[in-house]
Amino acid sequence: MLFKNPIIPGYNPDPSICRVGKDFYLVNSTFEFFPGVPIYHSQNLVNWKLIGYCLTRRSQLELEDCRNSGGIYAPTIRWHNGIFYMITTNVTDKGNFVVHTDDINGEWSDPAWIDQGGIDPSLFWDDDERCYYCSTGTLDGVRGIVAFEINPLTGEILSDKHLISTGCGGQCAEGPHIYKKDGWYYLMIAEGGTEYAHRETIQRSKAIYGPYTPCPHNPIISHKEYKKSEIQATGHADLVSDENGNWWLVFLGIRRFSHALLHNLGRETFLAPVSWDEDGWPVVGYNGNGTIELIMDAPLPGADCADTLANTRIDEKTGLPMLFADHSVNIDFHSAEPDKRLQFTRNPDMSHYNFNSSDGTLTLTGTDITLNEPGKSPTILSFKQPEFTTTLTACLNIDKSDAGRAGVAAYYNNDYHYEIYIGNDENGKYIGFYKHIHDMGAEIAHIPMTAGDNSSHLLVKIDTDREKYTFSYALSDTPNLNARIAYKTIGSGLNAGLSTEGTRTMTFTGTLFSLFAENGLGTFENGVQLVINPDENYKL
Repeated sequence: MLFKNPIIPGYNPDPSICRVGKDFYLVNSTFEFFPGVPIYHSQNLVNWKLIGYCLTRRSQLELEDCRNSGGIYAPTIRWHNGIFYMITTNVTDKGNFVVHTDDINGEWSDPAWIDQGGIDPSLFWDDDERCYYCSTGTLDGVRGIVAFEINPLTGEILSDKHLISTGCGGQCAEGPHIYKKDGWYYLMIAEGGTEYAHRETIQRSKAIYGPYTPCPHNPIISHKEYKKSEIQATGHADLVSDENGNWWLVFLGIRRFSHALLHNLGRETFLAPVSWDEDGWPVVGYNGNGTIELIMDAPLPGADCADTLANTRIDEKTGLPMLFADHSVNIDFHSAEPDKRLQFTRNPDMSHYNFNSSDGTLTLTGTDITLNEPGKSPTILSFKQPEFTTTLTACLNIDKSDAGRAGVAAYYNNDYHYEIYIGNDENGKYIGFYKHIHDMGAEIAHIPMTAGDNSSHLLVKIDTDREKYTFSYALSDTPNLNARIAYKTIGSGLNAGLSTEGTRTMTFTGTLFSLFAENGLGTFENGVQLVINPDENYKL
């Protein structure tokens, strides 16, 4: 069946996956955003639903003064004997830790900290029920992949530490996972750095601590020499088998929006089928050279699950069935709890966020912490931009918004953001448009609201494509996001200004859409809608 990559679009990097019966569970890195480590569920590997987060309490996730792209790095999810484990690194706090739960939809334990440096930890259970830990690390002055036996419930180290690999020749050997198949221990790692030289390699041994022999056709995935592809920087992968005995690889990649090798959506989660050659080595994809396509054909699991039956269509061009996934966003405020797709920047003060389920409003109480301030938690709620070509609409109640600024932003981090908003200054209310790039910020448009204008609502619209973000507004008497109304363009900002390659520090996130308020109240009504517009790259 045909399917589209990425399977989880937008900023969803460093995927790790496990299977329990017919159910697959996948997690990603979250860095400075809260709650931490999203949990996605699927039965067919294409239609994924966000069911919660592993780290939902400050006792689990401390992000005080977290730098941009600090916080949570590269989680691994595993299931063993009825218990789910998630192991990760908080580079802002105490390092590597593991949490667990016996209910994937419930609360996870507080962290069990592990006395081991490095990042990207993973867990592996051998046939004798012993549990092994591996991550990056340094032993006797040599940097590589460190492994040892561990108690995964407590974090207690139960054996000597062993340096089991220094990689297969690429820089930054990281993201290790150990698997066992046909009597072999396989060690899979990411190399080359998580930029355009990224790749995935694999080694194997008859003993868990090695020595490990590299695969003769490493790297098993890489687009380093495939610059014509929109997909780049493939790596940081995890293997899983389905109930039919087929194997799959989930991994991160980026989609560049131009020939300038720039990307603004962040590192996304991709999928490829895996076969095993006659010598017992994995072969990724069906072309044998470790390259991945935006549209692939593979025997997906879950043929009879509800999501597959509801989302399968016959492609008119090929006559083949294709499994579609809807990544549009419709967030409703008629709930006392935030939509699961909404995240905060660092640890939030929840008293600043009021969801009124009776009238479907969200009121943000802004403080003097602005979107420009590094290392802090402004009053902001964000969700990930999933595609290049989208249209976002939202509505502000003018009379109930007295903040210095309250509106909607295309937001990367405190250094890079564009926003449209209702402003309040000594002359009264106005509609503003602001751009911040590097250490430069400027209000580009300032349109006063006249005393004779009695409109009660400001409708805002952001249109995106492969070049720019275009911001528009309309004054209305109702909060109807679907009203046929003429919008006025107030300004635009180039995608390049929100691109990872252009940031002044090394960053690993992507662009989000954000509701925010500063210095006062901002009241949003009728939710937020994001429609994904046709993209030529997805037309067969």
